[in-house]
Amino acid sequence: MAMIQAERLAEVFVELADTLVDEFDLIEFLQMLTSRTSDLIEARAAGLLLADNRGNLRLMAASDERSELLELFQVQSLEGPCQDCYREGAAVVNADLTKASDRWPRFAPRAVEAGYRSVHAFPLRLRQDVIGALNLFGTELGPMDPVAVRIVQALADVATIGLLQERAIHRGDVLTEQLQSALNSRIVVEQAKGALSQIHNCNTDEAFELLRNYCRRNRLRLGDVARAVTSEPDSVADLTARTQTTE
Repeated sequence: MAMIQAERLAEVFVELADTLVDEFDLIEFLQMLTSRTSDLIEARAAGLLLADNRGNLRLMAASDERSELLELFQVQSLEGPCQDCYREGAAVVNADLTKASDRWPRFAPRAVEAGYRSVHAFPLRLRQDVIGALNLFGTELGPMDPVAVRIVQALADVATIGLLQERAIHRGDVLTEQLQSALNSRIVVEQAKGALSQIHNCNTDEAFELLRNYCRRNRLRLGDVARAVTSEPDSVADLTARTQTTE
């Protein structure tokens, strides 16, 4: 893994802070955290899971469609690095997926089949309170640099603080309500990705970029625009018109 440049690391932390200061969009924040962390340490893919009101992990963000499908399988099979990380509140680092069938008999073969060889998972935690996990996949074997391990955990910790403090969240019931709302928004975003994929004859990754770019240009929330795409497509005609192209 390439050495993390101090300037790039500073930029990521500044972007995290700016996102928390601006009008808070949880889905966009988690997607940004996932993609920036993946880029920073040159991981092939990344995913982020948060716990719902029953303590079950749910997919909230993924860097691409392949990792999204793998994260969904991890949720459904109730096994994998994020599941262990969430339950134990400790990072899973340098796991060799080609030798992890005993540990994750269903997840590990599926991950190897998808082209991944290594995986790391970091808890989203504040003291003893763990609310989810950040997953990083690699296509090659090799240990993560100890400095990079501390940096990724720091990013996850900062994100957790932001989530817990957003709108003065101090009680578990308020946090649960926000996370449940985010889960509902995630479903709508997935529906919008499917609709845009059909409209523009593109894959779901490209459809998501169309959606994100439209939201950023117009300073709108992902969840709101996704609902418009599925329920009132004429209200976002610039996005749903078939002449729309990826950027």
